[in-house]
Amino acid sequence: MTASGQPEPGMRESASFDRNVIHEIQRAARTGVYDIRGFGAKRHLPHFDDLVFLGASMSRYPLEGYRERCDCDVTLGTRFATNPIKIEIPITIAGMSFGALSGPAKEALGRGATAAGTSTTTGDGGMTQEERGHSEKLVYQILPSRYGMNPDDLRKADAIEVVLGQGAKPGGGGMLMGQKISDRVAEMRTLPRNIDQRSACRHPDWTGPDDLAIKIIELREITDWKVPVYIKIGATRTYYDVKLAVKAGADVVVLDGMQGGTGATQEVFIEHVGIPTMPALRQAVQALKEMDMHRKVQLIVSGGIRTGADVAKALAMGADAVSIGVAALVALGDNSPAHQSDYEKLGSGAGYYDDWHEGRCPAGISTQDEELANRLDPELGGRRLANYLRVLAVECQTIARACGKSHVHNLEPEDLVALTVESAAMAGVPLAGTNWVPGSGHGE
Repeated sequence: MTASGQPEPGMRESASFDRNVIHEIQRAARTGVYDIRGFGAKRHLPHFDDLVFLGASMSRYPLEGYRERCDCDVTLGTRFATNPIKIEIPITIAGMSFGALSGPAKEALGRGATAAGTSTTTGDGGMTQEERGHSEKLVYQILPSRYGMNPDDLRKADAIEVVLGQGAKPGGGGMLMGQKISDRVAEMRTLPRNIDQRSACRHPDWTGPDDLAIKIIELREITDWKVPVYIKIGATRTYYDVKLAVKAGADVVVLDGMQGGTGATQEVFIEHVGIPTMPALRQAVQALKEMDMHRKVQLIVSGGIRTGADVAKALAMGADAVSIGVAALVALGDNSPAHQSDYEKLGSGAGYYDDWHEGRCPAGISTQDEELANRLDPELGGRRLANYLRVLAVECQTIARACGKSHVHNLEPEDLVALTVESAAMAGVPLAGTNWVPGSGHGE
């Protein structure tokens, strides 16, 4: 290597065994354990960046700036629930548990979501008083572990989300390291303190969709048929899973793509199991349309949503709303340069920190250490999150107006083209400058 750290002329790194691969082989050989982390897949995956909008000009007229109305409200759970959830923006907060996150972080998520007029979600491990108290609309998750599950909290929820899979680890269970199982977490989950916890990968109450239908009826009876029942699936065999979820009686399907990143798990899972959000969304919409249930059963998409453009593209492809996890944590202050020195002490850096499972988060977000958790001001964090959510909504509206739409749900695949052949095939929209949709037989 040269003095500046660059390879000497003639030195060539292996594509198959680059420095990252060599480092991981040596780490595995040294420790004998697989690597666990959060932050989602880090390799390049086809995503919404590979799509662009066709703004209106002559053949279609755009709406004028902020003077012509463009709405973005959403109602979720209209199929069976007598009290569906009405939110002001098409962006919700994904399930992230108390245990994985600190108490102040959960409170901040509730404050921010409420200020922006949307919902948040409990995650595994039960409902906290801070979360229920600061979340105007709260979705209660039921996971295979059933940690913290009780009927009283179930009745306090505004919706129920039955989790069958997560995008970061479809087919795998969750993990919570012992150092994050504090006295309060242990009590809520009925677990021994400081012992690593691993959740089951499938629910103990059923083995298939027929059993799931029975469970959904039980949940409806507990809540007097008032609140919506969501079914959350990890993006794998999406077409079939969506059809089975609808058949089992779901009001809402939540689809979590491979870019979903808040679930800490084995890196081999994160990088090699599941399919990206964009093609999974197309399959989900196809399944709903074939059942004549598109827009009747609402579809929420998560996994790598970062900008208002991502939101708009997901809606144009057929989603009713999106859900954010990693982006919400970043809005609260995760991976902030303000904590650079602390990240360096952990062998990482701002923008790189992914060891959320270790409970040493300098920002006070993914930790149960009281001293670290107290670094996060939940009121300030809530304001930052609300600001971010409003920006996403305005960006989405701006794009919708440019396409001549008076509601963000009027965006459609016709408004999109793809920049690469693979994204055109996965999203089912034409390659830019052509009318060719690869694999469809149209425009060929």
